[in-house]
Amino acid sequence: MTFRWRRSAPAVRVPAPLASEAVGAPAPFEILEQVRRLELRMRRLVNSRFAGEYRSVYKGQGMEFSEVREYQPGDEVRSIDWNVTARLQKPYVKRYVEERELTVLLLVDCSASSHFGTRTRFKNDVALEVAAVLGLSALRNNDRVGLLAFSDRIEHAVPPRKGRRHGLRLLRDLLSLRPTGVRTDIALACEQARRHLTHRSLVFVISDFRDAVAEAALRGLAARHEVVAITVDDPVEHALPAAGVLVLVDPETGQRIEIDSSDVAFRVRYAAAARVAEDQRAAMFARTGLTAVQLRTDLPIVEPLLAFFRRARPAIRRRG
Repeated sequence: MTFRWRRSAPAVRVPAPLASEAVGAPAPFEILEQVRRLELRMRRLVNSRFAGEYRSVYKGQGMEFSEVREYQPGDEVRSIDWNVTARLQKPYVKRYVEERELTVLLLVDCSASSHFGTRTRFKNDVALEVAAVLGLSALRNNDRVGLLAFSDRIEHAVPPRKGRRHGLRLLRDLLSLRPTGVRTDIALACEQARRHLTHRSLVFVISDFRDAVAEAALRGLAARHEVVAITVDDPVEHALPAAGVLVLVDPETGQRIEIDSSDVAFRVRYAAAARVAEDQRAAMFARTGLTAVQLRTDLPIVEPLLAFFRRARPAIRRRG
């Protein structure tokens, strides 16, 4: 038995940096029909399950604290900061500025390892659903949403904007994207995001995180932005079934190996190694201060995402 990985649909747009957009050929009818069905299905889910949860976590306070300054004639008495006034023996007032919309950036891993699945879906199918739910939830909350799809290069990028038309464009681009790279370089994606996000933003990184050198880049991104890691795994990556002799191919290196999955001792060692890898990934998230949400190709995305929203704290402040 040989595991095979599905290729993506033909691309209709040229990759572009966040600072600009490339104009490509119109999307084929089949892609547009997929966009329509996906948007209809995910919008129903957003409206019924996610919109309120997203808003409760990432809502603004209306006004954001800016500074304390000395009282001037005409200032509101209720704005006086009594603690500072008592300490300095002069009246001081709190100054606020109006908050503006939140910027959300979706970093979507489309390397070769994402085109894998042994159950009902491939990992990139799950990533697409998650990106659709998060993007539509943010747009419904009047936030700006951008996209950065990556492998070992930047495959495609769309600057953050608002509106339903923009949301449909993001779905179309993800559905029609055909990556040219095969390996995973999360550090490259983090650096691109860090350079182009000019104020504190919310960044969702959707990947299987099969990248051993991503920690420093994720820590650097999380130092300025609110970063949430969405992991996507397949059951066979945790426990190997007894299916006889298998020829396995690493999708990112092309390395082939033949194993006997009927060997109980081998399956035990495989599961143990998988647990070690998962523990190392969790430890990396803890060291970098990332919130993590775990998804699988054999399970719906709804409950893990709802659980995340319900336990998350509104740690990010909206800044213009």
